[in-house]
Amino acid sequence: MTKSTKTCRDFQSNVQENLIRHYSILDIVSKFQETNARVNRALFRAVTDCGCIEIDASKQILPDDCTFKDVRDHIQSHLSGELCENCKEVIESEIGQNLFYLTGMCNTLKLDLEEIIQREGQRVATLGIFNLR
Repeated sequence: MTKSTKTCRDFQSNVQENLIRHYSILDIVSKFQETNARVNRALFRAVTDCGCIEIDASKQILPDDCTFKDVRDHIQSHLSGELCENCKEVIESEIGQNLFYLTGMCNTLKLDLEEIIQREGQRVATLGIFNLR
């Protein structure tokens, strides 16, 4: 068992032991959605309150002769700057809570998060740049 597998399985087990208040699947899904909104809010606050990062979005323009393989060389993330330590800490914390409820959902549905990550990793590796949904 690799270190990441042990970490993932330990985390899933820890969530199983500690997710008591929101044990209903309805509670878990609503908390998962709430924590997802909090991740977004923390990101937007890094832009609007702190200003450590900026979002400058516009239409992605690709050259006419651009191949699908070369798209990555021409698209932008629309993000500039770097998260300050405070914003990074807040976003990491919010993502952690989001992972907690995602893992709680996996537990309630009797799904192995590590297996899901491995299968998705294999799918991405197999499909490469054609990994579109």
